[in-house]
Amino acid sequence: MKVAIIGGGASGLFAAAVISKYAQVTVIERNEKAGKKIYITGKGRCNFTNLCLPSEFLPNVVRGDKFLISAINSFPPEKAVDFFNENGLKSVTERGNRVFPLSGKASDVTATLVKVIERNGGKIVYDTKVKSVSKDEQGFVLFCGEKTYMCDKLIVATGGISYPSTGSDGDGYKFALSFGHSIVPTKAALCPILLKDDVTQLEGLSLKNVLVKVKCGNKEYEQFGEMLFTRNGVSGPCILTLSSLINRLDGQKKLTIDLKPALSFEELDKRVLRDFEQNINKDYRNALDALLPKSLIPFVIARSNIRPDKKVNLISKEERISLVKLLKELTFEIVGLDKIEVAIVTSGGVDLKEINPKTMESKIASGLYFVGEVLDIDALTGGYNLQVAWATAYAAAKHIGELV
Repeated sequence: MKVAIIGGGASGLFAAAVISKYAQVTVIERNEKAGKKIYITGKGRCNFTNLCLPSEFLPNVVRGDKFLISAINSFPPEKAVDFFNENGLKSVTERGNRVFPLSGKASDVTATLVKVIERNGGKIVYDTKVKSVSKDEQGFVLFCGEKTYMCDKLIVATGGISYPSTGSDGDGYKFALSFGHSIVPTKAALCPILLKDDVTQLEGLSLKNVLVKVKCGNKEYEQFGEMLFTRNGVSGPCILTLSSLINRLDGQKKLTIDLKPALSFEELDKRVLRDFEQNINKDYRNALDALLPKSLIPFVIARSNIRPDKKVNLISKEERISLVKLLKELTFEIVGLDKIEVAIVTSGGVDLKEINPKTMESKIASGLYFVGEVLDIDALTGGYNLQVAWATAYAAAKHIGELV
């Protein structure tokens, strides 16, 4: 049996590594090397899975969690770790169950997969772009300019449209549409959030242990942890998660930061009062050093509507209460999400209703499979998205292997 895989990214390489034991496999990759997006994941270290149980994994899938139940149970994170370890890639598990190569090199993940494919007799064709795909009585025909490939089974593993420099330009959606599939509109996921407010003076400021909330209509989402200000908005772990949770909500959105979530309103008021008493003869602008990061103080002062040169001993109770409320609810108006080109993953893609969740085979065209980010599945940061790639690829590979 001949199997062709369009895309030499995470899901395509993994599918090839598994199927090459049973069938003749050819991976067609448009770039000069495989796994380009793998190289930049985990800041170049590649957080390749999250070592947790399927029941703990699925709540971290923003869209497609029910669809993934079978695949993630058949190939859970533990099996992914075992696969790489057995093929020579030693790993280390860090905070939050995040698993990385022991070497700290993302390139080792790609190298391991390529090694397995080549060892099993599989083939990877580089610098080759599939322009169109068709199916006849003999199977699938892949047109690549002057070259044509034929196969019995076809796996589309082209990724989404985030980070187009890695080769993901939406071709997979075009192939899916040509076979009659529907595409759920794509959105940026795991990306910075843009603000209407001018935050240029805060660019580069990192905040830890804050509570960030986003409200849209009667929906509200919150995250605790770390964030940072960019030139025109906010980013960081908290923000990336929130971006995925709100990217399909319509309507005006507001982002609120609780700068002191460990303290109740009353406790924070006492803290501010104590600081004021210790700086009673100072100007207001010089009385917040123990409370806030230095670069945030001018911004908070401007928002508080208290004159910077006002003596602390002249600040009224009402003004102090207003300041405390500001520290607990520093609010910004959201313009939208950053462009999808800088998103870590794509939300949207091939409609899951048209895909068999146990095998990843198309319900419309037999022998056609979709795996990885091309599907309408996206998860949070922490190794979850790559595990989705491994699990969906394994489901397709296992099914094809059973047919050999």
